[in-house]
Amino acid sequence: MTDKKPELSDAMKKKLEPKKFTKNPILGTKFTIAISSAKGGVGKSTVTANLAGGLAKAGYRVGVVDADIYGPSMPTMFDVVDERPTMLDVEGKPMINPVVSYGIKMLSIGFFTEQDNAVVWRGPMAAKALTQMFTDAYWGELDYLLIDLPPGTGDIHLSIMQSLPITGAVVVSTPQTVALADAKKGVAMFQQDSINVPVLGIIENMAYFTPEELPDHKYYIFGKDGAKHLAEDLGVPFIGVLPLVQSIREAGDVGRPAALQTSGPTTEAFEVLTREAVRQVVARNESLPPTEAIKITTMAGCSALK
Repeated sequence: MTDKKPELSDAMKKKLEPKKFTKNPILGTKFTIAISSAKGGVGKSTVTANLAGGLAKAGYRVGVVDADIYGPSMPTMFDVVDERPTMLDVEGKPMINPVVSYGIKMLSIGFFTEQDNAVVWRGPMAAKALTQMFTDAYWGELDYLLIDLPPGTGDIHLSIMQSLPITGAVVVSTPQTVALADAKKGVAMFQQDSINVPVLGIIENMAYFTPEELPDHKYYIFGKDGAKHLAEDLGVPFIGVLPLVQSIREAGDVGRPAALQTSGPTTEAFEVLTREAVRQVVARNESLPPTEAIKITTMAGCSALK
């Protein structure tokens, strides 16, 4: 990918301009995207980090909120484990200044806790901490703010969607049946009448394995096209696939998302993923009104969460 933004027609670029959101506490942010997986271990955080890297590489201003309270991984994936946010004075109000890595702004509960200590908080405590990362932080001007949600469909998800309007959600799954069953629940959560957050699409992670010594071979270890078929069945867009490649894992472990690389076996996959994600935001803005923060006060309205 070049340093330019993904290729879009002038008409599509115009439709990418945000409409006015109501009561958005994050001033200066155009689009807020939730990255979700109802099941843990499918690579949601890896997708979040690399989608952020792909968008930044394409020239967009990007921020990331690591909302996975009990298993924060963004500090590791961006090599900022030892960093701590500073404080800023913004018009007389003290605000949190996000950590910056590779030009991407981010906040994570991992910056405020000891790395080896478990976070043992009840739901209200976790929700309050997350709300502060949105409302008490100075994000400046952002094109995209990505939220790495925790696995499942629970109170953290509701708290975030009650705190700010979400432009759309991306659901991550592997092709295997057990993961697809949970991904279906994740889509259903966002599509609840009382929530009604647009689902931008599904991403299939670990779609196939290609050994380094056999670059022309694909082994479908977890099944083939499972997430693609699920997207078709649910009538939501299919954003694309990511292979199961050792270099992606290694890049995350050393704190430099693979999407930021200028070349390599996964470069094209991340380029395609980034372009399609942007196109789905364009399509969403063309056909749907702005999303508002939801107003759920009880669990009764969310059968997907029961």
